[in-house]
This record gives sequence, structure tokens and C-alpha cells, in this order.
Amino acid sequence: MIKTLQKKFIVTAMTAISVLLILLLGAINIVNIVSVGKQIDAKLEMISQNEGDPNNIPMTPGDMPPKKPYGKKNDYDTFMSSNFFVVRFDKSGDAVYTDVSRISSVSEQKAKDLAEKVYSQNDCSGRIDSFEYMVSDSRMGFGKVVVFLDTSGDIYSYIRVLAISAAIGIACWLLMLLFVVLLSKRAIRPIAENMEKQKQFVTNAGHEIKTPIAIIQSNTEAMELYNGENKWSKNIKEQTVRLNELMKNLLALARMDESGENLVLSDCPLSRLLADNIECFKEASQLRKIKLETDIQPHISLRANMEHITQLVSALMDNAVKYTNEGGSIFVSLEKNDKQIKMQFKNTCRQLPTVSPEKLFDRFYRADEARTQKSGGYGIGLSVVQSIVKAYKGKISAEYEKDNTIIFTVRF
Repeated sequence: MIKTLQKKFIVTAMTAISVLLILLLGAINIVNIVSVGKQIDAKLEMISQNEGDPNNIPMTPGDMPPKKPYGKKNDYDTFMSSNFFVVRFDKSGDAVYTDVSRISSVSEQKAKDLAEKVYSQNDCSGRIDSFEYMVSDSRMGFGKVVVFLDTSGDIYSYIRVLAISAAIGIACWLLMLLFVVLLSKRAIRPIAENMEKQKQFVTNAGHEIKTPIAIIQSNTEAMELYNGENKWSKNIKEQTVRLNELMKNLLALARMDESGENLVLSDCPLSRLLADNIECFKEASQLRKIKLETDIQPHISLRANMEHITQLVSALMDNAVKYTNEGGSIFVSLEKNDKQIKMQFKNTCRQLPTVSPEKLFDRFYRADEARTQKSGGYGIGLSVVQSIVKAYKGKISAEYEKDNTIIFTVRF
């Protein structure tokens, strides 16, 4: 149980850290992409307005104001540091001028081919290959000018920031995992100590109570030898038996909660064990006119502790018989599909509980008025079943069906 609690703490903490890192690094990359994208758009618009000619920029290099430390580049410096090419079209749509002097990786023919492809699409702006382009009217009043800005460096910048942030994120995640693992024992120590004390109290109290229960039962039987059985002695014996069964269940829960318990495993013949247990409950079912049906696939076995599986099957079958309405029905099935064992107990009842099915597994919980001492229930049997199933990495669930039917499903 302590190891399970520690694992849950680590998983919960690392999930929170993972979400935080993803949000933080994701926000950084999104802001970076949006910011660089705006810079590209502004750069492309400036070059397009000047048709790729530095002479069209209002300021000349000598007239530029002094640059502030870490300040933004002026238009001229931005223009001169950009890689782009320009293609002009006349009014009839023919390419009449191509300038590739600002880029070395594109030939005039390739520039012309790209420009004609963009011109035929009638788009004002967009992306083609690694270039952002913008189409604008010529300043001279004739034709169109298409400016292509090389953004391969900006794309590389995106990828570089993403790779660096991912590497930093993974390193931080691993470092935090190490810290969480090292600190997890200290973090759960108060809870672990409290659970250990509670478990030890249940175990000690259970063993201590066994002695007075045995004395009360033996003394009651001795009194009956001298005075005969009466309603008071009969009630005493019934309650001592009930209390003894309750202590057995509490001790079983305490043992199942022991994480370090060494289980003696063997090939448990589940099909035969289930059939034998059902046979034991047939008489009790017939007395209450309960229809008992089964569908058990033969030769199914489970690697488990025989005592635990017997207790699991008996508890579920006992629960079904106790809370099935008189004249109702019980259906038990067992099958194995795709290496998964599925065991199901379906029984009718007088009235379905008003709470969710998961609540039925709570310790000492009684779902309805039928779960009283008259039925012999303790409100703890399903908790024992759930602990056994979890000990073998299985799953148990409960669900309601129409016609006041409850289904308990166990999967291994």
C-alpha cells in the first residue's frame, strides 16, 4: 500500500510538472513564432512598398538617426540585411524585369517561374517553397510587382528554439523526476505512518477481541447445558458469530493491504472453483425461490493464491444470494477472451441503491434498507473483494440495469 501511494504521488506530481512545462515551453514557442511572423510581414511589406529598390527608401544612410543600444533596425538596415528577389509584370501579365541581386540561391529563370506561378493565382500574398511573397501595384502606375522574401533563416530559427526548449524541457523533467522520487518518501511519510498505525490497530484489536468472543461463546454454550437454550442465549451466540465473522473480514482487509505480503501463487482452477462455490449456495437459493443460472467456460485457470480466489468468489456469491429479492434471479458467467478473464455476477434486487455503483465498494457502506443485520451483511464484503482484485492487478466494477438488476464484473 505504501509503494502504491508513493507511485501515485510521483505520477500526480510529474503529471502536474509535465503540464506546466508543456504550457510554459509551448507559450514560449508560440510567442516566438507569432513575433517572428509579424517581423517577416513587416519586412516584406516594407520591401514591397519600395519595390525592392533601396533608392525608394525615404532616408539615405547618412540621414539615418543614431541607433539606440539594442534598438530595432531602421528600414534601410532591414532592407540591406534581407534576402529577396523582385519580378515586375506589365499590364498584359508578362514578366518584364527580374532582380535577383539580393539573393544567391535563386536564378533569374527560377525567379521568373515562381513569379508567374504566383501571378496566375491572383493572390495578394502567401507562401511558396521557403519564400513569403507579396503582390502590389507598381509605383510607376503600370503592371504588378511581386516581391519574394527568403524566410528559410526564420524557419530555422523556429526549429532551433523549439529544439532547444524541448531539450531544456526534457532535462528539467528528468531532474524534477529525480527530485520527486527522492522526496516522495518524505512527503508521504505522515500518511504512511498513520496508515501503518491504523492497520496495526486493526490487526491487534482483531486478535485481542478473538479471545473474549471465544470466552463469551463457550460460556453461553455452557449455560445452555445447565439451563437449556432460550432466546437470550440464542441471541448471544448469533451476535458472537457475527462479530467473529466481522473480525475475520477486517483482518483479511489488513492482510491484503500489506504491500510486502508474499503470496503463494499456483494455477488456480477458476472454472471448477466457481462451479463448486455455486453448488454450495444452491440450497440457500432454493429456500428463497431464487432462480440460479450459470454460463461457465470450462478449463479456465488463474495464477493466484487459492485461498484469496476462493474468498473472492464466495464473497460475491454470498452477496448475490443475500440481496436478491425472493423469487428473483442470479446469473453467473465466466469466460476468457484475448487472454483476459471475465467473471460476472448478475442478480435482481427489491430496489436499486440510490447512490453510484462505485459507492457499494466503500467499507461499512450499506446501500439500502436490505443491507441490515437481518441479512447477515457487514458492509465490508465487497471491500475485501476489491482489495483481492487489486492485489492481482485486476479490475472490478459495478453497474445497474433496468428491472432492478445489479451486475458485478471482475476482469483479470
